[in-house]
Amino acid sequence: MLQINQIKLHPDEGEKALRAAAGRALRVSPDEIHELRILRRAIDARKKPELFYVYNLAVSLRNPSLEKKLLKKNRSRDVFAFRETEYAPGSCAANERGFDENERPVIVGMGPAGLFCALALAEAGLRPVIAERGQCVEKRTQTVGAFWKGGALNVKSNVQFGEGGAGTFSDGKLNTGVKDPAGRIRYILKTFVRFGADPEILYSYKPHVGTDVLAKVVKNIRQRLIELGAEVLFETCLTDITSCADGEWELTFTGSDSHIFTLRSRALVLALGHSARDTFRMLEKNKFIMTPKAFAVGVRVQHPQSLIDRAMYGEGSAYTMPPSPYKLTHRLPDGGGVYSFCMCPGGYIVNAASEEGMLCVNGMSLHDRDSGFANSAIVVTVSPEEIARCMESDLTDPLLCMEFQRRLERAAFEEGGGRIPVQRFEDFRNGRVSDRFGAGNPPAIRGQYTGADVRHILPAFIADGIEEGILSWERQIAGFSDPDTLLAGTENRTSSPVRILRGEDLQAVDHPGIYPCGEGAGYAGGITSAAVDGLRVAEEIVKAWGLSSDRAAGL
Repeated sequence: MLQINQIKLHPDEGEKALRAAAGRALRVSPDEIHELRILRRAIDARKKPELFYVYNLAVSLRNPSLEKKLLKKNRSRDVFAFRETEYAPGSCAANERGFDENERPVIVGMGPAGLFCALALAEAGLRPVIAERGQCVEKRTQTVGAFWKGGALNVKSNVQFGEGGAGTFSDGKLNTGVKDPAGRIRYILKTFVRFGADPEILYSYKPHVGTDVLAKVVKNIRQRLIELGAEVLFETCLTDITSCADGEWELTFTGSDSHIFTLRSRALVLALGHSARDTFRMLEKNKFIMTPKAFAVGVRVQHPQSLIDRAMYGEGSAYTMPPSPYKLTHRLPDGGGVYSFCMCPGGYIVNAASEEGMLCVNGMSLHDRDSGFANSAIVVTVSPEEIARCMESDLTDPLLCMEFQRRLERAAFEEGGGRIPVQRFEDFRNGRVSDRFGAGNPPAIRGQYTGADVRHILPAFIADGIEEGILSWERQIAGFSDPDTLLAGTENRTSSPVRILRGEDLQAVDHPGIYPCGEGAGYAGGITSAAVDGLRVAEEIVKAWGLSSDRAAGL
């Protein structure tokens, strides 16, 4: 096959025009093209309101020998031989190699890291046991919906905890900056499609699944795991880890009915997610080596989606375009930065609390991104040193940054009386409680909310940085700093506040056989990178268990 980059067409031009453009690039008739696959599609809005889609394509010709001739004659940097690395975990016939079928890896957490680690191990024949403190996604969706309507918070199953992890109630964004020559990312995208996601994610420059579709995908992956012999334990929380003399670990769990039981394994995957605060404390008690980790703190900002679309696509564009995202950064005078994060076109601000008496927010979009509003986290990165100063503490506590998160969440809960505190930008600048939220439609918020002083919740250097950033971006997006721009606080579950140290074999330092994994362990930052880390951990378990000879056929 051949790869052709930088094919540019107007958004209303279809496959026929795409084939014609590919033919022109290769200097062949479109009829010579046998197969055409879109590898990537991005939007070029540099000449807005005139817009283009820019494609990278994989093309095969009806006469394969012609492909070689074209490559010899080709002088364009945008035409070259297509190569794709296939990463496809498959059965490694573990039992045929004398593997003890009663010995099973244990995975704690069913977010993207845990799910993809489990899927890889299950498809390798290792039948993992997966324990998730929250509910299955069907029950979890009902529980979260009831909470948003004013019901009680379920501290075991909520926006943070449950099947699919925190990403289930998000935008389902799959873009990542991770470099992956092994082909794991492509495998992850194909897996999402295989279990129900829109095939467009295979080529979109900013792929997203949507909360509504992601819930179905997660359920389908779980059903496949069970078909492969995995065991899934919902509403089951890891509460202790004890070393055994034979190299195994005894794992203590508490089930939904407060029943306490133990499992033993010589491979434990800690795919905890970034909010498993009680588990982090348990690991500290058990002498796991952990360090506090920098993360970002700020607010959710909400605008009419039409305002963002005008800025990104231009006034009076002739094309029907998807709700536009944005990405913004600003350098602060002290050398730090403020930036947008986890931007949700056509999305909702949601109450993402997971502890009683605390509150934080996140952003969420459905597949169609049709709420009429855009929201994004506007955050400032804070270092452990800065947090130590805020907390009037030192850096000896590995969970210092976690406790800073909890302090902010208590303040947010108190400021809003248990509801999401929201504030107009004009009031944020002047430190006064908002008593109205602008004209037109009510805000796109899932969860009860109230006017409050969001600025009062945040340390001054963070609030000042957010204000400066929002004002600076007015030059890029007219109306971004409008007085009625809505801010909701606080956004502080941007990443894990702790890192569980591990070696090159991905095993926890001083705890052989235990694999800290994914975002909660401090080794990922989003759905895709967490899934990649889950696959890497699965590979290491297969290798450690003496099954590495099958890596060429799968793992």
